Amino acid sequence: QVHLVESGGGLVQPGGSLRLSCAASGFTSRLFAMSWHRQAPGKERELVARISGGSTTYADFVKGRFTISRDNGKNTVYLQMNSLKPEDPAVYYCHCSAKNSWGQGTQVTVSS
Repeated sequence: QVHLVESGGGLVQPGGSLRLSCAASGFTSRLFAMSWHRQAPGKERELVARISGGSTTYADFVKGRFTISRDNGKNTVYLQMNSLKPEDPAVYYCHCSAKNSWGQGTQVTVSS
């Protein structure tokens, strides 16, 4: 059974950093494109970053601040978030479109 489990969210001050993790089980995540999305209250879910093979793409609003990566040995995808801004708070979700699978999400809060 396919599962995605996010972790690493929390409260951070503006300008701070967090690293989110997405542990995959039931499939080999390195064989598929994986992505991070976020959804803030009252807003639609939006793509943040995607990794496919050795290629990465980012939404304009996170370019230069966030980095998506994967540890194939751990079957885990990461989202390193630096220089967090007040507009970044949301629930962050891990997604594998090929498996039609979403994680449960992890809350990121940015506040001083």
